[in-house]
Order: sequence, then C-alpha cells, then structure tokens
Amino acid sequence: MTTEMTTQETTTEETTAEETTAAPAATGDIVDTAIAAGDFTTLTQALGAAGLVETLKGPGPYTVFAPTDEAFEALPEGQLDALLADPTGDLAEILKFHVIDGEVMAADVLEMDGQKVATLQGAELTVEVEGETVSLVDGAGNRVNVVQTDVPATNGVIHVLDGVMLPTA
Repeated sequence: MTTEMTTQETTTEETTAEETTAAPAATGDIVDTAIAAGDFTTLTQALGAAGLVETLKGPGPYTVFAPTDEAFEALPEGQLDALLADPTGDLAEILKFHVIDGEVMAADVLEMDGQKVATLQGAELTVEVEGETVSLVDGAGNRVNVVQTDVPATNGVIHVLDGVMLPTA
C-alpha cells in the first residue's frame, strides 16, 4: 500500500507541475497578440485608424515597443483625441516610431547600451541599459522605460513601455 500511495502522490504532483508551468507559445501575429493581452486597446485602435494593422500582421519580423493603455492616458489632455482625428498624419508617424525591423529579444537589447536603432518612422532611438533597466531615448532626450519584455508573436516580439514616445521633427 505504501508503494501505491507514493506513486499516486508523485503522479498528482507531476500533473500539477505540468499544468502550472505550461506557457503558451506565440499563436498570433503582433496585432492579435496585442489585442489578446488586453492592455493595448488604445494602441490597437490607433493602429487600425492609422492603417498600420496590415503591416504588423505581415511577415515581419518586427519588434514593437508597445505603450499600454495607461501610457496613452498619461498624454496631455486632448492630445490623443487630436491624434485620432488625423490618423494618417502624426498618429501614424508616432506609431511607426514604436516599431523597428527585425526581432530583437530582451537578451539582445541588454547588450545594446548606447546604440541607436532606426524605427519604421525613420528617426532613431537610443537604447540605454542600466543593470536590468532598459530605457529608450528619442532625439530630444525624452525617455521611456521598458517594463515587460519578450511577449512572443508569430511575426516578431512585443516589449511593453510605460510611456508613449513622440518623434521630434
């Protein structure tokens, strides 16, 4: 009886461990992954308004630095509404400023301190790394922090930001 009880306990523990450690693989493209995450409603609406959904559903790969809904809410009052009123103008440029060609994982970003990366918008961002903290800095010296990394998508990766980056002229 003791042997049977040990076997049953081990089996139960193994099943529990499998259920709790199983992580979902990337099953959707960048847009579908952002929608499924639930924290990027404003971003995904803006991508649709700006006509960029098709691009980010394309083969890529892309690295998207995605501001959360909270980050968009932190913009000055009225700014988001003004951007959404002209989605193919400044809004599209701002959104493209958050995307780079290629898939750059967090481990790679940690090795990029001081390097500049070109965005789809055409401007560059500077990567700053201090320990495990990664910040992106625009041409005017404004910085946002990467607060979550390596959200997998079938056509790239998403890194989550605590702010919205605005390209400078």
